[in-house]
Amino acid sequence: MVSSNLDVSEIFVEREGQRGAMHTRHLNEQLVRVLKTIGYDVGFQKGQGQYLFDRQGARYLDLLSGFGVFAIGRNHPALRQALKSVLDADLPNLVQLDVSTLAGVLAERLLEHVPYLDKVFFANSGAETVEAAIKFARGATGRPGIVYCGHSFHGLSYGALSLTDDSNFRGGFEPLLPGCTPIPFNNLEALEKALSSRQVGAFIVEPIQGKGVNMPTDEFLPGALALCRKYGTLFIADEIQTGIGRTGRFLAIEHWGIEPDMVLLAKALSGGHVPIGALLTRKNIFDKIFNQMDRAVVHGSTFAKNDLAMAAGIATLDVIKAEKLVENAAKRGAELRLALTRMVPGYELMKEVRGKGLMIGVEFGPPKSLRLKASWNLLETANKGLFCQLITVPLFKDHKILTQVAGHGLHTIKLLPPLMITEEDCTWIEKSFDDVIAGSHKVPGAIWSLGKTLVDNAVRKSA
Repeated sequence: MVSSNLDVSEIFVEREGQRGAMHTRHLNEQLVRVLKTIGYDVGFQKGQGQYLFDRQGARYLDLLSGFGVFAIGRNHPALRQALKSVLDADLPNLVQLDVSTLAGVLAERLLEHVPYLDKVFFANSGAETVEAAIKFARGATGRPGIVYCGHSFHGLSYGALSLTDDSNFRGGFEPLLPGCTPIPFNNLEALEKALSSRQVGAFIVEPIQGKGVNMPTDEFLPGALALCRKYGTLFIADEIQTGIGRTGRFLAIEHWGIEPDMVLLAKALSGGHVPIGALLTRKNIFDKIFNQMDRAVVHGSTFAKNDLAMAAGIATLDVIKAEKLVENAAKRGAELRLALTRMVPGYELMKEVRGKGLMIGVEFGPPKSLRLKASWNLLETANKGLFCQLITVPLFKDHKILTQVAGHGLHTIKLLPPLMITEEDCTWIEKSFDDVIAGSHKVPGAIWSLGKTLVDNAVRKSA
């Protein structure tokens, strides 16, 4: 066997200064341009827990958490040890004509959290679990239709994109999968009308919508489940972002006391290191797909159930339990929402703070005073939703907080931090938001100078 002294961390250090140039030449040049335009090209060097460190050594609080994958934080020692133990053990990984021991263990541990479901199908991502759910729903019911909600996001592969209500993502890629019908979120009357044809195999919904952090009414999810039962439609809970403790419960649907036919998980289950997706479902559904020996592999994925992914999932669940991260998400999330909500009456640009656990949306909206209204309208005319960049960019540059707008053309900033954030972190967030939002109410001022720069960029882009 040829020995190798390859040290990838040395390659990282050696080539780090060229990351922008390499991406411009070989990967996504437009992303490089975006990062440079808004000043986010600081060159992150290290991640620990809820913190990131740039090439100057400055510490940032990460409220993006890799779109939710870092629920247990970056580079958790227990996760790293679990992955090392797999690599050191020479396990017989992905034999294919065998069954995986670690997949059995992870499936068992997942189902302990969702005892009304019986079977698990593993995939490599959230989008892959959505694709599997579409196939399972059609195969188990014999019905072609899938109903989804307006403003939803379920992924960017073709089937998942067909259930994603965002023209920015869909544009240029249509026609998409037939038989997919949108209804307004929180509208039970529209849902019943769609289901009454009895041609709908499944209704898929995010318990809390990621794009906008849109909350269901207390009646919507229980009512939707009742309608699915009435018309023989399967209920699919897309918990890819909301699951694994994010909302202060293991699953977000627990807040409304419902038991779906399928639960989709991914993101946080990975520990941030190894991609994984999991579809949890009832035995009678699963058995209609894998119903005889010659259909044992009728659906699958080459790298699903790989040992590193299974180990990452097992370690993540262990960390969440040992460190009581679900409880921390509930406690810190409630404190943070209250602190931010208390700001709303003092700032006319702030409209609402909503969410559950550590999935929080801070919504802004048109002001009433004439001076602010003129500036707001200038931004909106140039690019709908541009105002939120006047909050996120100063949060990043001046307060070392990384966050994001909750979707294209929206006026909501989403907070999605790792679940171990502390009381001190919450104070950091509260004071930073207060300072930046106060600055956004000063016209003229530094923040609105930034707004002029963003408007100029938007105008040049449209030209």
